[in-house]
Amino acid sequence: MSPPSSSPKKKRIFVGTFIYTPVLSPPTISILERAVIGVDERGLIGFIEKQVEELYDWDNEDGNSVDGLTKGMRSAVVKNGWKVEDVEEAGVSGWDGLGWWFPGFVDTHTHASQLPNTGLFGTTTLLEWLKTYTFPLESRFSSLSHGRRVYSRAVTSNLSHGTTTCAYYATIHPESTNLLADICIEKGQRAFVGKVCMDCQDTCPDYYREESAETSLESTKAVVQHIKAKDPKGELVQPIVTPRFAPSCTKPSLSALGQLAEDESLPIQTHISENKGEIALVKQMFPECESYAGVYDSFHLLTPRTVLAHGIYLSETEMELIRSRGTGVSHCPLSNTSLGSGICPVRKLLDHGVKVGLGTDVSGGGSCSILTAAREASGVSRLFANFEQENGESEAHTERIKLSVAECLYLATRGGAECLGLEKKVGAFEVGMEWDAQLVRLESMPEEGDDDGGEERGMEGIVHCWGNESWEEKAAKWMYCGDDRNTRKVYVKGRLVYDADDDDVSPLQPDRR
Repeated sequence: MSPPSSSPKKKRIFVGTFIYTPVLSPPTISILERAVIGVDERGLIGFIEKQVEELYDWDNEDGNSVDGLTKGMRSAVVKNGWKVEDVEEAGVSGWDGLGWWFPGFVDTHTHASQLPNTGLFGTTTLLEWLKTYTFPLESRFSSLSHGRRVYSRAVTSNLSHGTTTCAYYATIHPESTNLLADICIEKGQRAFVGKVCMDCQDTCPDYYREESAETSLESTKAVVQHIKAKDPKGELVQPIVTPRFAPSCTKPSLSALGQLAEDESLPIQTHISENKGEIALVKQMFPECESYAGVYDSFHLLTPRTVLAHGIYLSETEMELIRSRGTGVSHCPLSNTSLGSGICPVRKLLDHGVKVGLGTDVSGGGSCSILTAAREASGVSRLFANFEQENGESEAHTERIKLSVAECLYLATRGGAECLGLEKKVGAFEVGMEWDAQLVRLESMPEEGDDDGGEERGMEGIVHCWGNESWEEKAAKWMYCGDDRNTRKVYVKGRLVYDADDDDVSPLQPDRR
């Protein structure tokens, strides 16, 4: 199995309004109206034409034309040196001001194997939750039939929520990890897929533990070889070295994994400072290291291609170490609150120059939606600001802690891409980047005196537009109130991978997760 063609047979154009967040500082929402973006046969953005005249003017009054393009579309194509006969119109955001194109979401941290446990927390905190819920579930993935059932749903659900790139943790089982990579390739999702490494007898249960550091390393190498054989250039799916977290691995295992990542130029993902009990355990197990981040650094696991999940209780010294190594942090606000772990000081991380993206952390997080993660990131930042104010911090200080809509949407897209080393490929709309995008549509309310009683409404969610909202306000409403019903189409590298209105492309009805 080789990666499916991620690009169309012909050049394509996408038309309408485009919204994205090009930079984090100052927080900016860029809006391109009456625009045309050309995507070539490789799935790359070839041109961006803004404020196109006669964009919605057809040759005939009945809305038809010989080549399927309007006058404005044809003009944009010719102006950029493309031939009209080589182009097809692939998508329009809508003529009614209710839809726009937005970059595909980037989920920097999730556990595909844990999907069946979504919403199950009990009253546990992290370490007890792992023993009670997580390890028993993950141990079942020695069964490939079980793996296919769960992983197929996980990938499709993520695509239906607009997530075009995902960093997945699988389990300790190499065969089912390979299966997850195969499913990502089949369904066209850009992904990093990692076999979980955990060989420590003191912290891992007998029924769910690798035999030795050597066994863990060899099975990891086998997964790396499998993925590279399926996608040699890593155009869609890449292997990622995945020590679960420091306490789950022996020192020989951590050392070997760091060396493997260096030898094979592989990305790395793991957890850090999620829970105070976890931090105490790390200190007990690695007394020679000054900090949790120092443990990873001592085994050469902090690199520009490393993503650390959570980072709630990092010291400023650790933040500076992480920044100096070019390592990123995956902020998982829903999981942090669901498990009662704490609140990540995202503004402090950003002020230290640390790269930050968003993660859903299913099943610690109860939703596979990065849109949900974005609004949770906003909410917990406001809560944290209130705590700081009660502790006597100035109003100027506490106001800075709050994350804006633009910042949260940046973390959901380009911020995540930066963490995964994809910032030149995805996360924004720029010439030369790959067309990873989602079509977002909102619900309009009837005009006064034209109330339809709510009949035949609700197909595009609960985000109501009343006709007077700016594009920035529509984006804010979407972030705070939207769900997968607003995601109508999803593209990865120019390939349509999800269409809410086409069962052949969308093998599940959109759900609310």
